Amino acid sequence: MHSLYSIIVGLLVFGVIVFIHELGHYLAARWCKIRVDVFSIGFGPALCKWRDRVGTQWQLSAFPLGGYVKLHGFEADATQENPEGDEQAFHRKPVWARALVTVMGPVFNIVLTILLFIVIFSLYGRPEVKPEISMIAPQSPAEQAGLQKGDNFVKFDGKKILGAADLQSLIFSHPGQKVTLSVKRQESTIDIPVTLGTQMQGDKKHGQLGVGFAVTQAHPMPFYKAIPASFISTGKLFSQIFESLWQIISGQRSPRQLAGTIGIIAMSGQAADSGTASLLFFVAMLSANLGLINLFPIPMLDGGHLVFYAAEAIRGKPVSLKVREIALQVGFFLVMALFLYTAFNDVTGLGWIKWLTTHL
Repeated sequence: MHSLYSIIVGLLVFGVIVFIHELGHYLAARWCKIRVDVFSIGFGPALCKWRDRVGTQWQLSAFPLGGYVKLHGFEADATQENPEGDEQAFHRKPVWARALVTVMGPVFNIVLTILLFIVIFSLYGRPEVKPEISMIAPQSPAEQAGLQKGDNFVKFDGKKILGAADLQSLIFSHPGQKVTLSVKRQESTIDIPVTLGTQMQGDKKHGQLGVGFAVTQAHPMPFYKAIPASFISTGKLFSQIFESLWQIISGQRSPRQLAGTIGIIAMSGQAADSGTASLLFFVAMLSANLGLINLFPIPMLDGGHLVFYAAEAIRGKPVSLKVREIALQVGFFLVMALFLYTAFNDVTGLGWIKWLTTHL
């Protein structure tokens, strides 16, 4: 039952974030007088659909892991002649309008993150969990290694720690392994070797250190203070996303920590179990990731299209159709490779899959 609950929560979270992203594209297209043929939550056959007064078909599709808006004339080449009565076609609009429609999807995700932080800070306050030891469990790996209350974690096996949640994730992913924790104690930084413990959650092993982190007490903020605090928190979140990605690209961190759809669904259920504030924060974090990653200059993503429009604005003419087709094929390969890799990370984290891969 809990697995079904996690799936339902995960699909709802996906649906909200994707809807906001596509709503950004849709509203910008309407403002630029571009016809939207389809607004779909999910892919595949439509389970239910309806058409509004301006001709857009709204639908819920069979596979609710994503969504799209189909802009009239999006696939066409901007160099072809303009058919009569086709002034609402995407490719007939000036480059600034096409760029605006493209960028507003990620922008809406970023705005959603800011708004959710405002709600969280106004209703629940801003508790901060620090990577600082406030409690050490007796006979735990932390006590045996000589860690002390007040130690502030700064590195895990030489990798910079981005916060308490990041440290917890690193500990969980190294069950029973010997690692080096760098901590700041008073005015000096020292390296402490620790052999992490192992705990079972279902069929899966997790690493264990045996410490409690320091938490600053949260109090609801006045609205006028929650607004600037939300912008600051969004900026810090973006910084952590960039730093995490750089650590993976540079080999400082294992790419096995990348989660895919299955992992995100599982995390959605866990966040919901921890309460409304935790779930809202998870949605904000996921929305920020979707908005930021979509701006990366990779063909198929919004950022890739923006690169083409920037080149068109500089050159005074569109990039050739052949170049765009090749770039989109490369982008499709990269996106699918990432999707399959993160899916593999997710399924090999399941107990019975891990048993099969280690015993066959």
